[in-house]
Amino acid sequence: MSLSRKRSALYARIPGGADGRRMLWIALINKAGTGLWMGAAALYFTLVTGLSVAEVGVLLGVSGAVGIAGAPLAGHLADRFPVTRIIIGAQLQQAIALLALLTTDDFTLLLLYSAVNSLADRGANVLTKLYAARIAGPERTKYQAVQRSVSNAGWALGGLAGALAIAVGTAHAYQALLIGNVVSFLVAAALTLRCAEPPSPSRLVTESVPTGSGPGTAPTPVTPTPVTPASNPWRDRPYLLFTVTEAALFLDDAVLQVGIPLWIVHATDAPHGLAPLLMVLNCVLVVCCQVPLSRFGSTPDRARALLVPLAACFVVGCAALTVSALGGVWLAVAALTVAAIALTFAEILHAIASWELSIALAPDDAQGAYLGVHGLSSSAQRSGGPLLVTAVIAAGPLAWPVLGAGVIVTVAAQSRLVRKRLSGRGPATDRVAVGDPAVDDPVVGDPPTPRAT
Repeated sequence: MSLSRKRSALYARIPGGADGRRMLWIALINKAGTGLWMGAAALYFTLVTGLSVAEVGVLLGVSGAVGIAGAPLAGHLADRFPVTRIIIGAQLQQAIALLALLTTDDFTLLLLYSAVNSLADRGANVLTKLYAARIAGPERTKYQAVQRSVSNAGWALGGLAGALAIAVGTAHAYQALLIGNVVSFLVAAALTLRCAEPPSPSRLVTESVPTGSGPGTAPTPVTPTPVTPASNPWRDRPYLLFTVTEAALFLDDAVLQVGIPLWIVHATDAPHGLAPLLMVLNCVLVVCCQVPLSRFGSTPDRARALLVPLAACFVVGCAALTVSALGGVWLAVAALTVAAIALTFAEILHAIASWELSIALAPDDAQGAYLGVHGLSSSAQRSGGPLLVTAVIAAGPLAWPVLGAGVIVTVAAQSRLVRKRLSGRGPATDRVAVGDPAVDDPVVGDPPTPRAT
């Protein structure tokens, strides 16, 4: 098979067409830039701008808390304006805010610019997910699995390049990493300009259509059907409860990125250098396994079924962390490796289930608003997850199984919520992913998909 045929076959397996593939390049460039900067951010603020460790903690914590508002704000805007334009706005906002960090060492201004960046970052995550859902349709779970694999590859590439710059250790090296991240957002924005705006079920138009037959028949204007107010996620108690349970299930992120490195240093005999190796292992497993496993969550019912193995993986990871503190280098290394693998698979399974259920449970007329509310779960975990995980570490080895038990209770609650929600929508929704054009009624008068300019 020729190279062009192999490439065509690969392209055919990626949902979303040309714009779907372009968004994958955007994800790769975006995450590579983020990988450059994130590993060096705290060091930049201490070594280059001269902030104390306490000030850095306040800056990161407060800016992360401000970022929580980005998800619902972006979702609200996406139901009213073209999502590609809002994505570009978020990318440019991040580029400007990061570039502004180079202009000052004043704590107040650094906090302001970091908060503006965090607001756009959390909003961009929701917008990217919404774009993928609209462009890939019923294959959205497969597409987002591919996108997540590409994003992790970008993170790894950026992180490796960032590590080389950090080894140099000069102020110019840290500034170069920051500028590299700024450039990645500008390139991503330029590529997003070439992406088509996908059809949105929340923005409908009406137009005149001809009636009757024969020459000279005048067009009869269609009388618009009275529009009912769009669904409001803030008044949708089951969806809000679903979002709350999601915040707990995102804890694998805090355990992997914060808990395991601190646990290695403070509670085990494992070498400290194991921590970055386990992060590399996490990225490799996500890249290799996210897409193949995505087929197990292609419908709402199948996504709900993944909650049981998700909980099992999380519990195994917590148990392995307890074992790692029993003493001995080799036991610690082996147990920590098992913990990292188990928690990574919990992360993969939750990503699949969360993608499908967060969209499947949202009404079509307010997908952006609902996904914005759902984005609060990840944002809340980013702020509260590290606090909970550090509390578990302070409590000792037996606190990890307690955390695992909490996840089991959360999974049971979420499974019950989802079952009731899906059963209320009828059997067709249970069998087919929401958004499948084979089951959704077409909207009369929808315009052709325009190109973003």
